[in-house]
Amino acid sequence: MALEHADVLRAAHLARLGLSDEDAAHYLDDLGRILEMVDQLQALDTEGVAPLAHPLDATQRLRADEVTESDQRDRFQRCAPAVEQGLYLVPRVVE
Repeated sequence: MALEHADVLRAAHLARLGLSDEDAAHYLDDLGRILEMVDQLQALDTEGVAPLAHPLDATQRLRADEVTESDQRDRFQRCAPAVEQGLYLVPRVVE
């Protein structure tokens, strides 16, 4: 697919980017090379290749689900401006 100068300016407009004509000329070359690379990738035979989430067969090490911190709610609520029944009271925002 061959890109034209107008295509780059249109894409910039859709992306809400301010792009000068000089910059568009530079991006025209860059985007053209990117599209050539995509065409090369699409030409590869991927039959029988399973999709991957990650290129390495790594497993996530999980930590034990244990409580590591003590309850500090009372300490934090002592410095709050307004608390009632363990809840922080804040000014109403939505009417």
